[in-house]
Amino acid sequence: MKNFTLLLTALVLSAAHSFAQIKVTKIKSDKKDHYIATVIGYPITGLYTYVNQLAPTTILNEDGTGIMQNEDLTKENIIWGIECSESGIPIFKEGFNSASYSFWYKKSSTSNSKAADENQWSSQSFSIHYDKKKIYISGERVKEYVE
Repeated sequence: MKNFTLLLTALVLSAAHSFAQIKVTKIKSDKKDHYIATVIGYPITGLYTYVNQLAPTTILNEDGTGIMQNEDLTKENIIWGIECSESGIPIFKEGFNSASYSFWYKKSSTSNSKAADENQWSSQSFSIHYDKKKIYISGERVKEYVE
């Protein structure tokens, strides 16, 4: 009986986790509200680099944190997300074999940035190219993905 109870508990917990809602965060930029999420249906987390270069890099973690390395190779901790609707549906523009999103980020309080920059959200282009199986941040930093 204990095994059955344990099995049932594990099943309920895994089902609850499977149907969990996407975490949506409300941000404010230029006096306008935006919503961001870190899940859009593609493997967007990971390491982004310039083509044929090891640095500078951008690392996006699943929890919405990351590291953005500047041209001078200084690293800054960031908080990031992809613009979505209030309910968590990603907002994008469909292109020919691609989709363009808005990538929002700000320097986190743990980085060496000035306090004024910590609440300043910035937006960059974020595109997924289906045929090439590549994801670009700002058209420069790239990551290959597997479906």
